[in-house]
Amino acid sequence: MTTIGDIASAIEDFAPLALQESYDNAGLLVGDPRAEARAALLCTDVTEQILDEAIARGANMVISHHPLIFRGLKRITGRSPIERIVAKAIKHDVALYAAHTNIDSAEGGVSAHAAAKLGLSDIKVLAPHSGKLLKIVTFVPQAHALAVKEAMWQAGAGRIGNYDSCSYSMPGTGTFRPLSGASPFVGTVGILHSEPEERVEVIVPQWRKGAVLEAMLSAHPYEEPAFDVLALDVDSPWGLGVVGNISPTPAIELLERVKRIFNVGAISYSGPSVQLEVSRVALCGGSGAELIGHAIAAGAQIFITGDVKYHDFTSHNHRIIIANIGHYESEQFTKEIFFSVIRKKFPNFAAYYSEKEHNQINYL
Repeated sequence: MTTIGDIASAIEDFAPLALQESYDNAGLLVGDPRAEARAALLCTDVTEQILDEAIARGANMVISHHPLIFRGLKRITGRSPIERIVAKAIKHDVALYAAHTNIDSAEGGVSAHAAAKLGLSDIKVLAPHSGKLLKIVTFVPQAHALAVKEAMWQAGAGRIGNYDSCSYSMPGTGTFRPLSGASPFVGTVGILHSEPEERVEVIVPQWRKGAVLEAMLSAHPYEEPAFDVLALDVDSPWGLGVVGNISPTPAIELLERVKRIFNVGAISYSGPSVQLEVSRVALCGGSGAELIGHAIAAGAQIFITGDVKYHDFTSHNHRIIIANIGHYESEQFTKEIFFSVIRKKFPNFAAYYSEKEHNQINYL
C-alpha cells in the first residue's frame, strides 16, 4: 500500500523541507500520512474548483506548489476560500501537500526545469545556498573501511554533482589504551595499542547528518568510534534561480519564445535594446527581482522572472534586460516535476494534472 506519507517522502527526497525559506510552510498541510494514497491531483495553487475536481476523480491527495495554508489559521468557519477548502478537504479525506521554496532551491527544481524548456545549456545555480554541506570524518580499521563507507553512502552521504559514493581515504595509525570496563574490538585493556586505520571523509547535506552518523556508528566495529563533523563554508548545489547559455539570439526573439512556451499574456521588460544578441540567460521562477544583481554578476544579458517592480526595472535597465513574465507563468511547470518524481518512485500510482487550473491573473 502506498501511503500519503510515501508520496510526501518521495517529493522530499527530491526537495528536502530543510531547503525551504524560514517564512515558508511547505510539507503536508492537511491529512494523515499513514492513510492510503489512491491518486493525486497536481497543480500550482489549490482552489475550491480544483479540490472539487480531486473529489470527483477519486484523488485523495492534492499536491500544489503554493501552500494553501501560508499564514496561521485561527478559525475554520468557512468565511474565506482557504477555510472552506480546508474544511472540505478534511470532510472528504483529501490530503493537501505543498512543495514551495524547497522545490525552488532543489537540484533540477523550478528554475532549472523552466530553463530546460527554453533550451538553455550548462545550467548552474544563480544564487547557491551556503552552509548546507558538512564533512564527516571518521577513523576505521582498514579491513572495515569499505563497509563503513557503504553504510554512510546508503544513508545519503557522498553525493557530489552527478556522482555518488564519493569519499576520500588516507591510511594512518590510530593509538588508544582501553581502560577498565571497556570491551575493545582490538587491543587489550590497560595496554597501549596501535592499529592500522583509514581516515574516511564524506560530504553530507545538513539534513542527512543524523542518519549518516547513525549508519556510521552501526557499521563501525569500534566500541567508541572517533569522528569529526565539520561545517563547510562553500556553495552548495542548492539555491535560487539558474543561469545558462544559448546560441546567440536577438533578445526580442528570445522574449517571443518565452511568450509562446510559457503562454504569457504580456511581457513587461526594460534594458538595453532588445535587438541585442544574448547568449547567457538568467531565470528565476516566481518572485526573483532580488536576484537581479546575481544575474548581472553571472554575466547574463537578460534576466527572466516574475513580480518585478518599477524601480527594479529602472535601477538596472542600463546593465541588463529584465523580463517580467508573471509569477504563475514562471512556475506553472512545477507540476511536471511532481509528476516525474512520483512516477519514478511509484510507476503505477495515478497522478493527474488538474484540468481546472488556470492563471488567476487575467490580461485585458
